[in-house]
Amino acid sequence: MPEALSCPAGGTAEELPEYPLPRAAQCPLAPAPAAQELRAEHPVTKVRIWNGSTPWLVTRHADQRALLPDPRVSDDDRDPGFPHVNAHRAMIAPATPRLITNTDAPEHTRLRRTVNGPFLVKRIERMRAPVQKIVDDLIDRMLAGPNPVDLLTAFALPVPSLVIAELLGVPYEDHDFFQRSSSLVLDGAAAPEEARRVSGELAAYLDDLIRRKTDDPGEDVLSEMAGRVRDGEMSHTEAVHMGVAMLIAGHETTATMISLGTLALFEHPDQLALLRETDDPKLVANAVDELLRYLTIVQTGVRRVAKEDVGIGSVVIRKGEGIVFDLHTANWDPEAFPEAERLDLTRPARIHQAFGYGPHQCLGQNLARLELQVAYGTLYRRIPTLRAAAPIEDLSFDHTGTTYGVHSLPVTW
Repeated sequence: MPEALSCPAGGTAEELPEYPLPRAAQCPLAPAPAAQELRAEHPVTKVRIWNGSTPWLVTRHADQRALLPDPRVSDDDRDPGFPHVNAHRAMIAPATPRLITNTDAPEHTRLRRTVNGPFLVKRIERMRAPVQKIVDDLIDRMLAGPNPVDLLTAFALPVPSLVIAELLGVPYEDHDFFQRSSSLVLDGAAAPEEARRVSGELAAYLDDLIRRKTDDPGEDVLSEMAGRVRDGEMSHTEAVHMGVAMLIAGHETTATMISLGTLALFEHPDQLALLRETDDPKLVANAVDELLRYLTIVQTGVRRVAKEDVGIGSVVIRKGEGIVFDLHTANWDPEAFPEAERLDLTRPARIHQAFGYGPHQCLGQNLARLELQVAYGTLYRRIPTLRAAAPIEDLSFDHTGTTYGVHSLPVTW
């Protein structure tokens, strides 16, 4: 084990592991080996992040389940000890309105209530038929087009982009703009000034759209939010920034899961065969949760700060200290998932933390599950000979964004 990993809680910042920890090139779908070693030997330990600060890293599944819902563990990104993902996030935090992504109860509870309705299971389930049509139409277009093709651009990105545009009421003809913009905002390697400029453009775009929907509402989420602004339940600024957050989160992560999940299945042909040969919706739903567990694409961890002293195991996290929860490593914790390194689509995997855990668990998880169920449950049955057109070692992976994925996935059939 590297020397830096021998320091469970002490040591200088220079001696501590630098987070995010690097993946092994020969195992690009697995968590970082150093993170797995930490989970086994020092499950709550200090790490060093981009600005030289040293938050705590929490890697065990049970410890994350204990801390993420704890009211002493805060999502307040204006706290001086908050471990921001990158310089851009640190720069804009003081001026960012209070949203469900940076507040705690009771403010978080109020804001979540204003946007929760459209993402409840019953309402999302009504979208299954429209999502199925989107998926089938895109597959028809793929089959009629060039072969091989990049699955990311031909299928994985258009599916959630079309769905989130329909759900929010965003004109799909603008999808190139919000895809490029959201990718840059989520890129940790982007210059803070450029990311801030693009964030402003997205906010201006949503500002104009919500104002238009105030005067001419439709049957969509942005129109509902415009109505809540009109009724005094939320401010216009809150609605704009919530719309930006939904637009970014609503397509980037799902597109990544469609492409990376397909790659994982190519690497496990026995599991791919299970999906290709089934019409059982329960198996498909379970497969989605197992792929979410296995891949856990959020690679920068969930970030929090302690508002009071919090004990976990033999460690006390002091008030004002930052905390990073490495979700992928926790989802490979053998105490929660025996033989966690094995992709098993029949495994009961619903307790995974790919969507986080506690009151800040991902708002759009029901929509993401539905999209993935339809995509995974249709693509491999419609194109039973679908296979990779390039070996995994030739693929380029995104190591700088908030989510981990492939830059392209050439496929053939």
